[in-house]
Amino acid sequence: MTSAEDFGRVPFQLRPSSNFCSGDVCAVGEVTMPVQSLPVRDAPLHFRLLQQYLLLLKKYPILTKSVTSGILSALGNLLSQIVEARKKVKNGGSASEIDAAGAARYAIYGLLITGPVSHYFYQLMEVWMPSTDPYCLVKRLLLDRLFFAPGFLLIFYFVMNILEAKGWEDFEKKMRRSYWTALKMNWKVWTPFQFININFVPVQFRVLFANVIALFWYAYLASVRK
Repeated sequence: MTSAEDFGRVPFQLRPSSNFCSGDVCAVGEVTMPVQSLPVRDAPLHFRLLQQYLLLLKKYPILTKSVTSGILSALGNLLSQIVEARKKVKNGGSASEIDAAGAARYAIYGLLITGPVSHYFYQLMEVWMPSTDPYCLVKRLLLDRLFFAPGFLLIFYFVMNILEAKGWEDFEKKMRRSYWTALKMNWKVWTPFQFININFVPVQFRVLFANVIALFWYAYLASVRK
């Protein structure tokens, strides 16, 4: 059995980033690491968490990405509420209570929409525009920015309107008032991050990468839709 002292000397191998898991090996970017042969109990906490996350991605890819999306979407909404509450206090008002229902709606959206839709979108992108295509960097970015971003933002407005139990008039009102503003902000904020994500981040980690950025993006959307 490998000792704790040997942990830091576990050999790593270079593999193509498209290869995720095979047997007892999981890829992190272009680096692979043994999944089951390492002394888990002696490993640092961050490595154990990463190891478990990799195993979950391998065994339950869609579910793992969906749950992660739900959690981070809810955190984004809570972040927005905390920022708004602090602004009120700073301006002499009283802090409002945390809207647990609002955070729950974002969690549901992340779980049922963001996770699954993003998973399949990134998978199909690899099929439609493989890395062997000399123009794949530009094609992927145009597909994401000109088609996926507007459509996904529209879905967000529509689904959140349903979860809020609002009618069609409310949906139209919010679309006219803030959709175009939100879309322009999406193009401004997300474009450099998505260029990196869809071209250089391994496909199995793209949803997670986007979720981290979306933690702040959903905080913005929560405020602009009010």
